[in-house]
This record gives sequence, C-alpha cells and structure tokens, in this order.
Amino acid sequence: MAEINERYTQGTPCWVDLMASDQQAAIDFYEDLLGWHGEVGPPEFGGYAICELRDRAVAGIGPAMSMDGAPPPPTVWTTYLAVDDIERTAAKVEQNGGTLFMPPMQVGDKGKMLVCADPSGAVVGAWEPLTFFGATRVNEPGTLVWNELNTRDLAKAVPFYEAVFGVKFESMPEMPSYQGMLAGGRVCAGAQQIGPDMPAEMPSHWLTYFAVDDADSTTAAAVHAGSTLLQPAFDMPAGRMSVVMDPQGAVFALLKSSM
Repeated sequence: MAEINERYTQGTPCWVDLMASDQQAAIDFYEDLLGWHGEVGPPEFGGYAICELRDRAVAGIGPAMSMDGAPPPPTVWTTYLAVDDIERTAAKVEQNGGTLFMPPMQVGDKGKMLVCADPSGAVVGAWEPLTFFGATRVNEPGTLVWNELNTRDLAKAVPFYEAVFGVKFESMPEMPSYQGMLAGGRVCAGAQQIGPDMPAEMPSHWLTYFAVDDADSTTAAAVHAGSTLLQPAFDMPAGRMSVVMDPQGAVFALLKSSM
C-alpha cells in the first residue's frame, strides 16, 4: 500500500490515462473491475474524469476527441513520466529522435503535459505538475503498480529516455534480459525488446499494470465483462500476471505481486 503526498522524481511514471470512444462505458468497466469511482469531469477539461480509489486519484479516463481535423486517438492506456520542465523536455524529445504528437500545453492549474513517441515508435506522455502531481494511491490492489516499455528497438529507445528524462537502465538480476528503468537511483519501470514469439504487427508500446488481489479471478471477471484475453494468468518473478484487452480495445496487465 502506498499513498503519494509529494511530487514524483523526474522520469518516474506518475500517471496513466485512457481516451475512450465511450467514456462512460470505460468508467463503468474499470469501476466494476478495480473498484474505482469516477465521474465525467467539467467541460473546461473536456469531460476528463479523475478516477479515485478510496478518495485518492489512481488514473484518468477521458473521451476520445479529434483535434484539428485529425482522427481521434487510439483507445490505449498512456503512461506519463514526471518532468521538472515541460518545455525543456519537448526540446529534448526532438533533439533525440522522438516525435511530438501533442506539444506542451497547460491543463488549468493542474500542470503541463505533452505526448510524444520515442525513436522506436512507443507513445509516452510527460507531466510537469503544478497543483496535481499524479496518482496519489499506487502499489495496492486496484491501482497502478508497474509500467513497462515493450520496444522493437531497445538500442534506440534506451538512449532516448536517458537523454530526455534523465533516467538510467540496468539489467534486473532476476531477469537478465529485462531492463530496469531507474529514476533518482530507484527502479521505477521496466523495458524489454519485443521478442520473435510476439505477433509481427505488435508495435512498440508502454504497458500499464494494475495490481489485483487475485490475477486469475480478476482476469475471469474482465473477460466476463467483455474483455479479450491476450495472455492467460502465468507465474513470473514479480508474481502472477495476465494481459487483457478491454471492451473498447485498450490493453493492460493485471498483476498479483509476490514482492
């Protein structure tokens, strides 16, 4: 169990959100599955909902909207990394082979954000906090517990994140082929090369993990509610996990941690 009461260290995953074609259906799905409470937000924030678990912010769900004539964004969970200066981060993205999808913008008095893709194509956000620094309840059932970069080109991705976000990478002792991402000297996320056993069409992406009390029963509940099972629950060094795709197409992992 962890309650966060101060801003995140530069480079640490601090927030995840989902842009859904049917926002209310997405809110209802995750409320039922993970015990969240969320309501469509005010018009000045585009209806964006801050979902909570026991009165603490855990994730965002907004309506998928097109901007400047572009198609609506895909229904995916987006990971946001904490930064101290959003404008400096934007400049570093472009200097290090990344692509800005959404340039720096201020979100009321909450903070400043951008969305970009790393050189391997994985989409990631950056968040500079003002009054809102991200998830305030993490690492317990129903909340964000891990974020993982799955990339088609780890050799290109690693230097990008090191240069742009000031993080470091090192092999994890229990999984030598797996890279831990360190912010402020602490492992805060993971990264790995997409293996040859994965579908050829799978793009580079960040995967969001939510903690659960029981990976098998929660996975079954997700499937019963209309999700697609992508990876049945299995044991791995950090615990027991599964991967599912929600009814609107967003992929996420469920993890019963053994740590």
